Amino acid sequence: MRVLITGANGQLGGALQRTAPAWADINAVDVEDVDLTDAAMLTARLVVEAPDVIINAAAYTAVDKAENDEALARAINAEAVSVMVEAMAGTGGKVVHVSTDYVFDGTASTPYSPDAARNPQSAYGRTKAEGEDHLRPEDLLVRTAWVYEAGGANFVRTMIRLMKERDELGVVADQIGSPTWATGLARTLWALVEKGAPGTFHHSDDGAVSWHGFAVAIAEEANALGLIPRIPVINAITTADYPTPARRPAFSLLDCSATRAFLGDAAVPWRDNLRAMLKEEAKLG
Repeated sequence: MRVLITGANGQLGGALQRTAPAWADINAVDVEDVDLTDAAMLTARLVVEAPDVIINAAAYTAVDKAENDEALARAINAEAVSVMVEAMAGTGGKVVHVSTDYVFDGTASTPYSPDAARNPQSAYGRTKAEGEDHLRPEDLLVRTAWVYEAGGANFVRTMIRLMKERDELGVVADQIGSPTWATGLARTLWALVEKGAPGTFHHSDDGAVSWHGFAVAIAEEANALGLIPRIPVINAITTADYPTPARRPAFSLLDCSATRAFLGDAAVPWRDNLRAMLKEEAKLG
């Protein structure tokens, strides 16, 4: 099966390449290979590649910057998806698109199911929702949240850097979700592709935590592995204490039970995957 992966140099793109099954003949591209904002260039590249499946791991993810740059975010997160879908419609191929918890407004008190009503509260969330709307019933949509990977630009590595530099820091405690190790997400994506799954699925690691709780766990696990010399004081702060241009969901836990049932596997606790990622981070030096 010919599989084209976009966002090759990103956290998920890299994880998809490292976990690719033997049956997948992959070609991974990034911005230096094709400009997703150039519809003509993207179409031409897809004609040449003629993939059976596109796994679209590319995205404009600068959440705060998107508030003043919504047109560019839309070009990458929505309009490029439309081009991919149109190209695959012409060849009989399939689009696998990765989306986000930010399509929800965060006012729920129970995990969001795949068919839950969307109500994005940020430019990033709006453009990702628009990208979802371009998909056909036979395409595959997988929403995820709080993604991190060894060597990537993410919350985990930012926290480790700050914990080396500071004796005390504050982290938001009133936003709840579940972290997602990109390696685990990649494995789920490959499993869904292998089974030919259509429709909408959710994937994140098991359990719920705040950003503050996540930071505390990062400190404990990183210290145990020698990645930081000491555990700093980590103060719980509110969203109001740390204002940002974009509004974040206060509650963005995803209901992944249908995904696990479809694949016949078990969800992995987020702390177990955090520990696995940090062991990889330690090996990177």
